[in-house]
Amino acid sequence: MSKWETAKLGELTKIRTGKLDVNAGSPDGIYPFFTCSREPARIASYSYDCECVLVAGNGDLNVKYYNGKFDAYQRTYIIESMDKTKLFVPYLYYFLTKYVEILRLQSIGGVIKYIKLGNLTEATIPLPPLETQKKISEILDTASELLDMRGKQLAELDTFIKAVFYDMFGNPATNEKGWEVGKIKDLVIKTQYGTSAKASTERLKYPILRMNNITYQGEMDFTDLKYIDLADKDLDKYLVHQGEVLFNRTNSKELVGKTAVYREKEPMAYAGYLIRLIPNEKANGEFISAFLNSPYGKKLLRNMAKNIVGMANINAQELENTDIYIPPITLQNKFAEIVKKTEEQKQLVRKAIDETQYLFDSLMSEYFD
Repeated sequence: MSKWETAKLGELTKIRTGKLDVNAGSPDGIYPFFTCSREPARIASYSYDCECVLVAGNGDLNVKYYNGKFDAYQRTYIIESMDKTKLFVPYLYYFLTKYVEILRLQSIGGVIKYIKLGNLTEATIPLPPLETQKKISEILDTASELLDMRGKQLAELDTFIKAVFYDMFGNPATNEKGWEVGKIKDLVIKTQYGTSAKASTERLKYPILRMNNITYQGEMDFTDLKYIDLADKDLDKYLVHQGEVLFNRTNSKELVGKTAVYREKEPMAYAGYLIRLIPNEKANGEFISAFLNSPYGKKLLRNMAKNIVGMANINAQELENTDIYIPPITLQNKFAEIVKKTEEQKQLVRKAIDETQYLFDSLMSEYFD
């Protein structure tokens, strides 16, 4: 970076904030309404028509690029290049996407952190020649577009599995295929609460799955694991094995009932806010999980959940008594095979995403650190 001159952002840009209240948007509006959320809302009118970078002034301080008509919330910073022969706006976007790491460290406040105008005007930006800025932006655009494409591939694979479920088993709400109807207890050997022992960041014998390790979409997320030791007498109770199902029994009203199949070969421990379901000979865990993660299943669970001290709760007995249709096990197993093959494809896509993300992050560090 030493071969390039630098400048303060305040010397190169015009920075202002939006004027509107966060509730000013209209769902049917034709213009973007930029707030501090990652995704823009909509609004019926516009106050700005320019090429700019938008920085959320509070919350997670995300960064967006936009060129056109829009409006903005009063805590959203609108940053324009005063001379586009000196500062290329897409280059500015990538710089601020990297610099937001520093802005988060500089943010102040209590529950909701925020930044001040000076945090932006005093930022020092590397200033290579305009053609170099454009070339850097093109390279980063390519990596970013590849990441978006991989993300869409993952979403399409998820949609495929949902479509296969409905094609094979029909709509759970109507049971148009006329399957036998029973209870979840008819499909499990037993249900079991997890351990209430305190988990540790120290790397002990068993990783332990907690409610944050199950996503709303019904996947296992192993990025934030803690650990636990278990006595031999507790292994049967508190270890989850491949093909078994974990159910999040306590959470917010929107998240209670998160469900996922455990697909790993090596068992892990699981915490007390989770319930383990061990399928019997009439059921495959992939079918049970897909049923509970369907829109019908989620609605069913939300309606069942009871509020206890600000949290929603579904206990094991209530879960066991949940109505469910029961297709033949041969069909369930066929569905599970399709899920397995699709998951293998998803793993390949995730690996490609990780590799592309590593490349993108390396490039960002090369250009802006």
